[in-house]
This record gives sequence, C-alpha cells and structure tokens, in this order.
Amino acid sequence: MEDETWEVVCSASGMINANILVGKLETEGIPTKLKYEAVGTIYAITVDGLGEVKIMVPTENLEKARTILSQTYNEEDLEWEGTED
Repeated sequence: MEDETWEVVCSASGMINANILVGKLETEGIPTKLKYEAVGTIYAITVDGLGEVKIMVPTENLEKARTILSQTYNEEDLEWEGTED
C-alpha cells in the first residue's frame, strides 16, 4: 500500500500553517501529503487536535525534510532585489 512508504515529518496548527511548511518542503523537491480531519478545515477549529494537520513525506526524504524544517532564517540571510543600501 502506498501510505506505508510515507511518514509524518511534523504537525501544524491549521491549514494555513501546514501550507507554509509544505511550500518549504516542495521548494526543495520533497513531495508531501496532508492528513487531517475534515471538520477542522470546514470550521477552522484548532481545539483538541481538530485543526491539526499532519505533514507526511516519503520515508526516504524524512531526514532531509526534518533538516529543512529545522532551519531558521534572519533577514540578512535573504537576498532582496531592488534594494539599495
């Protein structure tokens, strides 16, 4: 079964936060799947795990995904176009 090769890399509080994390992973070439309860997305509730979204990646990408999600960035790390000092 296909789901057996996917593992949860992290959980997010709500679909918006999950999509931000998914964007980071997919930008690095890591495919993702989301696992969540439909009622949490319909009513946008984040009570007792209802709004929790589990982000899943293929098992072979698990460590790389953890590394990517653990990185933090400062404004100095980002390249901005059109700015003059």
